[in-house]
Amino acid sequence: MVEVQNLYKRYGNHTAVKNVSFSIKEGEVVGFLGPNGAGKSTIMNILTGYLSLTSGNASIAGYNVLEYPEEAKSHIGYLPEQPPLYVDMTVREYLEFCFDLKKAQFQKAPHINEICRLVNIQNVENRLIKNLSKGYRQRVGIAQALIGNPDVLILDEPTVGLDPKQIIEIRNLIEKLGKHHTIILSSHILSEIQAVCKRIIIINNGEIVADDTAENLSDKMSSDHALTVRIQAPEETALKVLKNIKGVSDITSLGVIEPGSFDCIIEPFEGEDVRRAIFERLAERKWPILTMTSNKLTLEQIFLRLTEGVKVDSADGETEKENEHPKPKAKKEINMQNRKAAHKAVFGDTEENEETENKKSKTKQTKTEKREEEK
Repeated sequence: MVEVQNLYKRYGNHTAVKNVSFSIKEGEVVGFLGPNGAGKSTIMNILTGYLSLTSGNASIAGYNVLEYPEEAKSHIGYLPEQPPLYVDMTVREYLEFCFDLKKAQFQKAPHINEICRLVNIQNVENRLIKNLSKGYRQRVGIAQALIGNPDVLILDEPTVGLDPKQIIEIRNLIEKLGKHHTIILSSHILSEIQAVCKRIIIINNGEIVADDTAENLSDKMSSDHALTVRIQAPEETALKVLKNIKGVSDITSLGVIEPGSFDCIIEPFEGEDVRRAIFERLAERKWPILTMTSNKLTLEQIFLRLTEGVKVDSADGETEKENEHPKPKAKKEINMQNRKAAHKAVFGDTEENEETENKKSKTKQTKTEKREEEK
């Protein structure tokens, strides 16, 4: 549906986009990530025909954007970062104006009614755009992009400046649109990209530095695949049971965090997924798992690592310059130290927790003995 090959864009001596190539299939929802000035908007503007390319090829639905601009644009709906709204028009007047500009091949009134229903702006369609909130203006911008029922939607920062409730509403709308359209979504909100997009393209300094799902990127880039687990069970007995699970390389106890339970770090052998085995083995003994978290890199850590040239530890998010990698023999030890430090920062010192629990227990025991003596 979207094909980009060896794309370059130069402004004098400055190269904004360098040898970018990617393809997007019909029905895919793809996220564009990158710092400011990385080249995201430039690529989007080239795809929409707003900017010319210096060299390379870009096509939409099989139409080259330079050779067949009108045909290519007829398959695109575009929402720029600043929606192109005429604020002195009502919502209805503006959408009818866009309908005429696009020469859409539908019956005007029913088509606009359907779009207003889809983006939930029926209740404001007769109001002036200048009197609408930021959230409703974004919805009107998406509505104009949908006119003509284009195959490809290109959305540049559709949730910028919105409050959390409005962000969730726009995110739900994009998810709904993704069932019937190919979508390219650019955003600085990483959680939004991760929630909506199945595939992520990360751009830095005009080049693609990653192109995969968030899960695959995390698997490829994380050196630490351990699990931090909280189990409500007798500590010593449970640790022995866990060590005998196939695929488990090592276990380190982090001690008591809350009464009746303990935390531990379980390290699997490379390529092993031991989550199901852990659950089944503990379920057999009726020992509940209270929490289980992965120590793999988050999308935010991946983004920082790829765009700032730093190594991000998966446990606590601390960064380390790429030219200061730890020695291979020390890597596992450093991961464990970082995990313990992160755990301590969140839950406090395990030894202090245990000491406090012991003091409480002794105090309770002393009070009980006094009561018995008084009787």
